[in-house]
Amino acid sequence: MATQDVPVARARPLALSRLANVAVIRDYGVVVAFVALFITLSLTSPAFFTWANMKNLAFQTAPVGIIAAGGTLVFIGGGFDLSVGAVSGFAAIIAGKAFLHTGIGLWGSLIVGALAGLGCGIGNGILVTVGRVNAFIATLATSIIIYGFAQVITGGNLVSVQAERFATLGLGTVWGVNYPVFVWAAFALVCGFLLARTIFGRYTYAAGGNPEAARLSGVRVGTIRTATFAMSGLGAGIAGVILFSEVGTAQWNANSGIEFDAITAIVLGGTSLLGGEGAIWRTVLGAFFLQMIGNGFDLLGTTPQWQYVIKGVILATAVSLDAWARRSRT
Repeated sequence: MATQDVPVARARPLALSRLANVAVIRDYGVVVAFVALFITLSLTSPAFFTWANMKNLAFQTAPVGIIAAGGTLVFIGGGFDLSVGAVSGFAAIIAGKAFLHTGIGLWGSLIVGALAGLGCGIGNGILVTVGRVNAFIATLATSIIIYGFAQVITGGNLVSVQAERFATLGLGTVWGVNYPVFVWAAFALVCGFLLARTIFGRYTYAAGGNPEAARLSGVRVGTIRTATFAMSGLGAGIAGVILFSEVGTAQWNANSGIEFDAITAIVLGGTSLLGGEGAIWRTVLGAFFLQMIGNGFDLLGTTPQWQYVIKGVILATAVSLDAWARRSRT
């Protein structure tokens, strides 16, 4: 028996070491992938690493990046949010209606739109925590409800704003950089600060990592998770009014599908689908990485349909790494 126990004892640390390496790849693989893709595109396309393209890349990434930053809080807290596409479109419609039919002006209407997103996020949080509905099902249901409300409000028609000043948020620039980039940076910094430097952040990790232990330690898990959904809704609302400001039109299903890009960016950045692990800065890199794929395809003249294949493979790989990394804890 003693001779058989020795190989087993040696194999166990080796297996744990391999799983720990998988966890490192999951957490920081996006950094290596980002650098590798950046260098590759810089060498293969003269137009890629230029100031104009870098500004354009950041500008195009901003809406998804804002949604992904808020969604990272939800994932770390042990939740899941599929409603952000519907919420962003609804927020745009509310902003447009407020601008056209009230006297609150440009910025007032945009703030009202963003707050509509915040309200939707709070509703999601209450449904998940108080209603005890699975987050996946709850946010899938609320996305359908929100799409329905948006159709009722608009009658299925476009909401269009012709005023040139309405494009200030979406297309305005400072120092040659579009405003949405600064909004994204500010929102990501706020989310990162909350996670890394506040009690709320520590409680969010605790709520996602081991909710029962967190409850026994005095953490109000329901309140924390509701707050994360609120931030996710706010981020979706901000992204929605930005996209509306860029094009001047809003439609009930205009941003359908944006949630999948956001989720892919979150998971690619190493945030666990099961909660308790993740970081905003890695989500930012994940969002940039996804946008670089599309940007590179355009610059190199490659068939754009392959983007979906690549994004799907990336998402499947990231989820697999997360599942393997989780085994190191058991």
